[in-house]
Amino acid sequence: MERLTIGKVAKQAEVNIETIRYYEWRGLIPRPPRRESGYRQYPRDTVTRIQFIKRAKELGFSLREILELLSLKLRLDPNTTCGDVKKRAEIKIADIEEKIRTLQGMKRALITLTMECKGSAPVSECPILEALGTRGESAKVYS
Repeated sequence: MERLTIGKVAKQAEVNIETIRYYEWRGLIPRPPRRESGYRQYPRDTVTRIQFIKRAKELGFSLREILELLSLKLRLDPNTTCGDVKKRAEIKIADIEEKIRTLQGMKRALITLTMECKGSAPVSECPILEALGTRGESAKVYS
């Protein structure tokens, strides 16, 4: 079986070497054996696994969630189905929809605040700063 150095894995997977080390530390990829010289010897499938991680991150999955997906993928339990993965994807969709609602609310609030601001008044009369609570008050202006 062909073994790759960390540099070759990084190049093929299009990630930084530090990313690979971090993924090892987080348990997303197994720690490889080392040569007598101390160099890591990665199996070729490490590149495929890192590409899986990258695609899952692009879809919004956290590293913790990706670790769960990987455990499902590698699990040999005959009771595990793609429905288990689908449930996780549906949960992620709901999370993304909630984030979109929150971001839309933030956008609406900022639009309202910028429309109220004339742009020519002194900063002490700025409606944006007033809405943010210049006295350390914290108010959720985008609900």
